[in-house]
Amino acid sequence: MAHWISGKKVFNQPITIVQCATKQPVQLLFLQSQFLSRLNGNDLISKELISMNENNLCQLQNFACVLCKRTDDHPEKYGEKKTYHDYNLTVHYYCLLMSSGIWQRGEEKDGVYGFLIEDIRKEVNRASKLKCCICKKNGASIGCVSSKCKRSYHFPCGVQKECIFQFTENFGSFCWDHRPVQNTPSGHCTVSSQCTICLEYVEHFPTYSILGSPCCKNAWFHRDCLQVQALSAGKFFFKCPLCNNNDKFQSEMLRMGIHIPEKDASWELEENAYQELLQHYQRCDVRRCRCKEGREYNEPDSKWEIKRCQYCGSSGTHLACSSIRTWRQNWECFECRSIIYNSGNFQRPKKRSLPNSENIGITNCLLEQPSPKFSRQSPRTQNKDSLRSPKILHQGSLAPNSCLDKPPCSRRLTLISPLINVAAKNPSTKRQVTTLKRDVSNILRELGYQIRQKTRKLSINKDNIWDSTIKGFRRRNFNPSDTIEVLFCNGNENINGSKHEFLSLLMGHLESSSLFEGSMSKNLSFNSEALKENLYYEAGRMIAISLVHGGPPPFLFSKTLFNCLVYGPENTEPTLEDVEDNNVIEIITKIKSSKNLTHLKSAVRDCFEYLSQIGCLRLVTMLSDKDMLVKDILMSHVIKRVKAPLDSFQEGLKTLDVLEKMQKYPEAFYSILCHKPERLTTKILSDLFTMHMLSEAQDTRAMGFWMSYLQDVESGESVITLEDILVFATGCRSIPPVGFQPTPSIKFLPADYPVGSKCFNSLTLPITNTYEEFQENMDFAIRNALGLAKEKKYYTGY
Repeated sequence: MAHWISGKKVFNQPITIVQCATKQPVQLLFLQSQFLSRLNGNDLISKELISMNENNLCQLQNFACVLCKRTDDHPEKYGEKKTYHDYNLTVHYYCLLMSSGIWQRGEEKDGVYGFLIEDIRKEVNRASKLKCCICKKNGASIGCVSSKCKRSYHFPCGVQKECIFQFTENFGSFCWDHRPVQNTPSGHCTVSSQCTICLEYVEHFPTYSILGSPCCKNAWFHRDCLQVQALSAGKFFFKCPLCNNNDKFQSEMLRMGIHIPEKDASWELEENAYQELLQHYQRCDVRRCRCKEGREYNEPDSKWEIKRCQYCGSSGTHLACSSIRTWRQNWECFECRSIIYNSGNFQRPKKRSLPNSENIGITNCLLEQPSPKFSRQSPRTQNKDSLRSPKILHQGSLAPNSCLDKPPCSRRLTLISPLINVAAKNPSTKRQVTTLKRDVSNILRELGYQIRQKTRKLSINKDNIWDSTIKGFRRRNFNPSDTIEVLFCNGNENINGSKHEFLSLLMGHLESSSLFEGSMSKNLSFNSEALKENLYYEAGRMIAISLVHGGPPPFLFSKTLFNCLVYGPENTEPTLEDVEDNNVIEIITKIKSSKNLTHLKSAVRDCFEYLSQIGCLRLVTMLSDKDMLVKDILMSHVIKRVKAPLDSFQEGLKTLDVLEKMQKYPEAFYSILCHKPERLTTKILSDLFTMHMLSEAQDTRAMGFWMSYLQDVESGESVITLEDILVFATGCRSIPPVGFQPTPSIKFLPADYPVGSKCFNSLTLPITNTYEEFQENMDFAIRNALGLAKEKKYYTGY
């Protein structure tokens, strides 16, 4: 299907209108071609790579672009990367589009994206004679449009050097000296605010990476955020996020180099994308649902009919599970009720007397009947059972059905704008706790804005990392907000070290220290010597510093310890799994297993001295008293016994406002403090590193060896693990919540052994003739680097 616009035939596909050198507009169409339909003997792929099995075909996506000679596949940065085997070439869409010596002369199905193959080869030949002014390599196909500027560069090099590429009219490119800039309003003062797309803070000053809205005075965005949104929304939906201005906003963004494709929005193309909007919310969200058929059971015209919130419609309750007497009454969820109450417009519903007996209908009669499962309760008791919706709030200890109990891989943290602060007051402590869903990486990046440019060098002894760290942290001139530099001191030799490695080693030592007890999920132990030396405070401060400075978390908190830190010990109920003392476990088990009052009294007499010592001795007169007795023992042993260490530990976590953020966003921090990190895979590790290619043939083969090596390591065919490879390159055994800075990279050199530079998170791989030689050298080098670090055979690893 096609339609006509201004006399030009436009197909129902993503289309961009290009102005060619002859001033004649032509159409630039995206072709849907098959990737690797067949292989020819003249391909750029080496014969070794062709012989690999189908599991290694994922390496083919790393072919180098014929224009920029890079294998990077970042559609939002370089455009869609396509390999056309029929034409024996791989190309980035933006590299092809922005090249200065080529224009589109073909029809819809001709060549690549409408560019003829002979024209592309001529452009590659022309660019091969031009040297890039940034990387100093040949193949610079793009030139600055300024008449006095003679600079030429590759498209990725131009992006790295912050050049501007305009995807409109003549598709001009501007170098860093001649690029267009945004005007700053007169009298402008530099402040910061949140980017309305990612909610991270940006400075109110136009730079290459920060753009201001032309239609809204105080709207500022990251360039990357705008580009991702433009690619998703397309020309018809891309507009100012604040005022929805379309024309003025798009014109300015195109001038500043944002690519806005002429296509429909991605969410409009998704099949049945809005199907859920046609469904009514049907679930009872109160804490204690009384319906024996379940929370989703809904029987109209009965007391088990589900009533939805009259304001949001996204929370519900059975009529019998709340204080509603008839279906005619309106009901509000806790979030909506609290918002209206805070706005001053909230009015308590007037008390209504029950209708006369002669006017009672079927529904009202059913409401007066008791539930078949629970005894009838007074309205006062029912009011206590009404609960706010679990979508935003979590109060007290974490409920068994809370999504916090799920592993991080099965839990999705939704980033929502904190425009409405919904608070819940605990009825027992009157303590206000605000929880919102945020991604932990964004939270830690915001905390990272506290870090100053001033550096503080720490001298760390790897063999005694605990004492040397405490000594450095306790120096009078140490400030947690200073940028940390590490100097590893082993004997008489001082080596500049990696901050990531230092923080990773420190968190590993903390997990095995005597300050905590437990096998996997740990609680605080009681160590009088450590308490006297204020080591619990130092442990909390170490965790806070590691999180904010880009290091890994300790992965050791139990659910009980986390609840104590976030909600307070008074709102936490420990379990038997929190007890490590076998004697205490035996006492609790004996009391819980008592089958009658005589056995219970006997168990109390047997542990009379212990119960008296911890203050839990009580008179038992019925068998049900054992539950309260067990609860008192758990509270005393797990929480009250370590009250002083817990207070000191909390003070340490207040460093750099980490504890405050934990209490505000508990779900986000629970995912990194109470769960082990996500298991590394070949895909995760390959996506983590950025490839830097030198020569096409050798690097393609070496890259194939690298992918095969990762797959062999993951399948257990090597003594090395994927975590060992990550440690070798970065010093960390897991990916920190905020990622690595700088981004890990890989390059290939004609060497015998790999070299890992932990300070720069880079990995240099050898170029060998066979895969067996590559695998043997990798295993030997990494094994020696991790096992014989003191001898430093073949390389330092830093």
